[in-house]
Amino acid sequence: MAQVKQRRAENVPGDFYVDQTCIDCDTCRWMAPEVFQQAGDQSAVYHQPISSEQRLRAMQALLACPTASIGTVEKPPDVKTVQASFPIPVAENVYHCGYHAENSYGAASYLIQRPEGNVLVDSPRFAPPLVKQLEAMGGLRYLYLTHQDDVADHQKFHDYFGCERILHQDDISSDTRGVEIPLTSSAPVDLAIDLKIIPVPGHTKGHTVLLYRQQFLFTGDHLSWSESMHQLIAFRRACWYSWPELVQSMQKLLDYEFEWVLPGHGRRFHSDRQTMRQSLQKCLDWMQTV
Repeated sequence: MAQVKQRRAENVPGDFYVDQTCIDCDTCRWMAPEVFQQAGDQSAVYHQPISSEQRLRAMQALLACPTASIGTVEKPPDVKTVQASFPIPVAENVYHCGYHAENSYGAASYLIQRPEGNVLVDSPRFAPPLVKQLEAMGGLRYLYLTHQDDVADHQKFHDYFGCERILHQDDISSDTRGVEIPLTSSAPVDLAIDLKIIPVPGHTKGHTVLLYRQQFLFTGDHLSWSESMHQLIAFRRACWYSWPELVQSMQKLLDYEFEWVLPGHGRRFHSDRQTMRQSLQKCLDWMQTV
């Protein structure tokens, strides 16, 4: 839990604060940008919430923080209400799970609620309030893992829900050798009529992305939006396998239509399909220069 005695000096006075254990994962800054911002190499509160909506988002960021680095001076009376707000709706039947895991460096996880069976995209923390909510929403059929970095509490979710875990064999390690559906192909795989898995080696050798209904693209650490550059990007300085292959993999995505980029790290991006294609091409042009 956050400690007042470790409160960062960069926080403005008031109830909410960030302490010195922050790992600069950016979670709070995109979940509640009106309250949190970057200060040096960590986050800080630059504006205390002044409305119920701002307070809700700040409390959601507090619960999502992977290192419990956000605290309040006063004991919050609304914790159970905030817990019940997860998973947070993104659009239609897609939700942000919150409860980011430290061993995934704060990566976001998403839920797709489907009549044919729900899909958890990457693993959040196995937090009892979240597990209770997921159970009430129909449980989990699949736990799709984009790559080896964001697997977090996958075993606990499998053991509790009996969900089938999906991960490309090139990213399977001793921790994930028990996955039920190891992907072996370098070609796209149709998991269901509305779910297509697309291999995109680059960030890691076995990285894949998930396309849902030709609308939502869950990109892990392959593709995200940069607020500072105001464009889609790949992580050049966090490319663990091959940048040239990552460029080729990004090129593949021009063959598909989608309206949402939902990454593990970085910011989401939503646009019409034509603008998305233009944005992806701009990303590719930029990648050729770095």
